[in-house]
Amino acid sequence: MSEKRAPASGDQESGFSADRTELLNSLWKAQNKHGYIRPEDIAACSRALNISAVEVEGVISFYHFFSRKPVGKFTIYLNNSIVSECKGFDRVKDAFETATGATLNGVDPSGQFGFFETACIGLSDLEPAALIDFYPFTKLTSLKVKDIVARLKQGVAPATLCDSVPDNIRSVPTGEKAILLRDYSAGKAVGQLSGHSPEAVIEEIKKSGLRGMGGAYFPTGLKWEFCRKEAANPKYIVCNADEGEPGTFKDRVLLSSMPGLLLEGMAIAGYAVGASEGIIYLRAEYAWLKDRLTQTIDRYRKMNLLGKNISGVAGFDFDVRVQLGAGAYVCGEETALLNSLEGKRGEPRNKRFFPTQRGYLQLPTVVNNVETFCAAARILELGADCYRRAGTPTSPGTKLLSVSGDCRLPGIYEIEWGTSVREVLENCEAEQSQFIQVSGPSGECISMAEADRLISLDDLPCGGSFMIFNHSRDILQILRNFNSFFKHESCGLCTPCRAGNFLIERKLELFAAKLAGEKDIEELHSWGEIMKLTCRCGLGKTAPNSLLTAQEKFPQYFDSIVNRDPERLSKGFCLEDAVREYDRFSS
Repeated sequence: MSEKRAPASGDQESGFSADRTELLNSLWKAQNKHGYIRPEDIAACSRALNISAVEVEGVISFYHFFSRKPVGKFTIYLNNSIVSECKGFDRVKDAFETATGATLNGVDPSGQFGFFETACIGLSDLEPAALIDFYPFTKLTSLKVKDIVARLKQGVAPATLCDSVPDNIRSVPTGEKAILLRDYSAGKAVGQLSGHSPEAVIEEIKKSGLRGMGGAYFPTGLKWEFCRKEAANPKYIVCNADEGEPGTFKDRVLLSSMPGLLLEGMAIAGYAVGASEGIIYLRAEYAWLKDRLTQTIDRYRKMNLLGKNISGVAGFDFDVRVQLGAGAYVCGEETALLNSLEGKRGEPRNKRFFPTQRGYLQLPTVVNNVETFCAAARILELGADCYRRAGTPTSPGTKLLSVSGDCRLPGIYEIEWGTSVREVLENCEAEQSQFIQVSGPSGECISMAEADRLISLDDLPCGGSFMIFNHSRDILQILRNFNSFFKHESCGLCTPCRAGNFLIERKLELFAAKLAGEKDIEELHSWGEIMKLTCRCGLGKTAPNSLLTAQEKFPQYFDSIVNRDPERLSKGFCLEDAVREYDRFSS
């Protein structure tokens, strides 16, 4: 384990650790015990870490799921993403308010129920969905909500009531071209290491053409090579399991259906770069998967697939732990994630160094997402040549799509790179499609005029989210939902993101009120371009993408919602009516 950690003496009375990297765990411990984080918990953390209470408060305030006041004996988080809106968010919200007596974003008078809205919880194929004490409840209806709340009042625990979440794997390539979702046997991938040097493993990954599957598409083998060449030690392998992009749930399915494949991929990366410790940063919305992950880790230690001399390879030691996040979309950005792992606010770092140079604890670190590590394990198991048989010469292999929205078969689709949008729409039985959002709100929207475009790095890259909206959906509603998400999730560190999302929200409100003019379209575009050019991190730069591409792809729609009346902002104003009350009281 890391030799850089502080001795874990901590605060003896509270049991809080003196290790700053344990701060999120300490805060979760306090909140789970008391229902919120009390002033005395903050004081105890401050003493244990020898930092100011203000700094502890700063960490607490950054994360969505930490609270300084009671949030109810049962805490309900209802997903407010656009797919949830389309599938019945308002009806389910009303049902929860009626059944619990709590208004949205509040606690009922008895203190029994806290009811809050939250961003995408990784259940877009099962909407409307909610988390109750971080257990999943899916395909909610008014009657189902009424029954759930009644049973909670009777003392039934959410863990007993919650739904079993299906993987919804809908389509896998035939034959050898199935890569990620083919049958899995524990140890097959790691077992290949005995015949490979670390350099040979990196060369095999490079030969495969594997790129990061989180949306940046950086060559994986090259990243690993950079980390291996760094002289500093120890080195770390970090799995980004914080898929917070609305509409994305592919990593949830991999974590649920084959967590062992992820562990093998991380171990292979550790062998390749010379790291002995791995950390899975698991988003808080997937807390219900944590026990499954830790149980798999324990089982793999017993199978000698983690721990000392893994799979009989002398001197190859590698272990993994799970770190639970606390709700912050920006922690999907790798440097923000690293800050969060270190017990800090999850704010992106200045880009002076790459994580492979100075990452976790300022030491060389590889950060990849769940799908990338799983793909790396398959490449070592099957060989780079097998991996390259799928896909295209420039986009080899396969990709997992999280398909949701207006289709009969939402779920996970493993496709070859180079598959057309039209083929995906046919496979998921989508009808009357109008607006397709690829790669989530930070990606690109397309119209049916582009249905023959290919999902590939050369044409239409897709990080995973594939949301479909038919002609009954209002494009403005979709864009307002996306903007609301980005405004809420902005870390606020840089002005273009903090102010830009706010100003775009105000402009979209003008359109919703039918008061926007042609100049407002121009100003929307201008603010979007400013954000793309000047935001501090990639998440801020991509926040206006859906708006900018919608303006480009649906010009007739925007033209139709412009109010060209020069008197539109003063229409309905009557001077006599405005002064009537004044005259009445002054006479």
